[in-house]
Amino acid sequence: MTEKTDVVLIGAGIMSATLGALLRQLQPDWSISLFERLDAAAAESSDPWNNAGTGHSALCELNYSPQNADGSVDVSKAIDINERFQVSRQFWAYAVENGVLGDPSGFINPIPHVSFVHGASDVEYLRKRYEALARHPLFEGMEYIDSPDEFSRRLPLMARGRDFSDPIALNWTDAGTDIDFGSLTKELLAHLGATGADLAFGHEVRNLSKQADGSWLVKVRNTRNGKIRTIAAKFVFVGAGGGALPLLQKSGVKEIAGFAGFPVSGQFLRCTDRGLIGQHRAKVYGKAAVGAPPMSVPHLDTRVIDGEAGLLFGPYAGWTPKFLKDGSNGDLFKSIRAGNLAPMLGVGLTELSLVKYLVSELLKSQAGKVYTMEEFIPRADGREWELITAGQRVQIIRRKGAGGVLELGTAVIAAEDGSIAGLLGASPGASTCVTAMLDVLQRCFPREYSEWTPKLETMIPSLGVKLSENKALFQEVWNWTSKTLNLTDVAVDTATRAEVASTALV
Repeated sequence: MTEKTDVVLIGAGIMSATLGALLRQLQPDWSISLFERLDAAAAESSDPWNNAGTGHSALCELNYSPQNADGSVDVSKAIDINERFQVSRQFWAYAVENGVLGDPSGFINPIPHVSFVHGASDVEYLRKRYEALARHPLFEGMEYIDSPDEFSRRLPLMARGRDFSDPIALNWTDAGTDIDFGSLTKELLAHLGATGADLAFGHEVRNLSKQADGSWLVKVRNTRNGKIRTIAAKFVFVGAGGGALPLLQKSGVKEIAGFAGFPVSGQFLRCTDRGLIGQHRAKVYGKAAVGAPPMSVPHLDTRVIDGEAGLLFGPYAGWTPKFLKDGSNGDLFKSIRAGNLAPMLGVGLTELSLVKYLVSELLKSQAGKVYTMEEFIPRADGREWELITAGQRVQIIRRKGAGGVLELGTAVIAAEDGSIAGLLGASPGASTCVTAMLDVLQRCFPREYSEWTPKLETMIPSLGVKLSENKALFQEVWNWTSKTLNLTDVAVDTATRAEVASTALV
């Protein structure tokens, strides 16, 4: 017996939850069915211990502001990512005001975002980055700090035992946040379920086939009893994280041809000493090692999970052929097709430094990992930290010429007729989930999107506008989102620090 639904969402992570929440606001009469092969929501990459939870807004992530050959700093990507994060903030504020989400402190909390470097050349780079960003409307309030005394006052855990004869510098921004995407996902899905969506956990999508009428036949297996469900859907979204590539390949859509995935695993050291955790409250990002993938930028990261602060250092990269943390060792090999073999081989030849880096990371003992952490915490004691396994990341390999290229970021893959779409890639991922899902809506529902625009503009006042080019609107939505998401103290502090920063640049 074939069931019918308007929308099928595959995967119970932040992407499916966001798309479902948007559709419920825009088209409340549509039926929605969600299928997740695990027994819980947000159990893979959206789990708070499986991702860095930074709230990627490019305030501190140095890989988004690379240095050019002439010594200048390119901040265009940082501005773009911050723009997209502001869209997420607006939708979350709307969702809080309209009962979709509850107490915002359950998923978002103010945490300073800090860039950290040492050594004369990197200190000079960080000053140039500051000069390129501090006057920008989206980055106002950023500070440049190279005083050992001020460093010690703000980051006592990192200062203790440090040899300040090696120059240090910080870019400090009070406007940063920590986001528990697991909690956020669960709240969005709870609202979706309460408003009539069918949420089926322990259900694995096994096949997708296009029908003559343009709909999709989705075959789903109940992992508990083996029973098969068949669902006819007008639209399918594949938000299955690392599992998206294989499912899109099964669908047979031509748009997925030439795409492949490069899986990278990771580990963190998690602090077990409550006293130590209390000595540090910031997200401090450094520079990635030569040859390291961008997602491996080292950071000493304050987290707020279930109302309690935690502290992570990492990540330590590794490699496994799995596309999901709870996946199969055959995932990578099953994804190989005639159309993506050349791109994969091309990346293998051009990314030898990445391979070398991954091998060195795999060979590191726990003592070696603690030694690496000493760049951030000079007196690190391994007995105060435990090693945990993070979520799996699958970076995009895209065809380029006769070979391929390894890409940072995410990519929406949508069929020409808009009947199916999916998301590939990793960081910044979750932090830009609303922009990504708006892209899905615009590409897959062009006629409806024009009708939805007035409603979307009430949810996201900056829709279609670059906040970086409209300072007044940015300040308006910043004040609104800060107040609604209980980040008002941050907004005031940021405004005060903006005056200090402007004076410093004169």
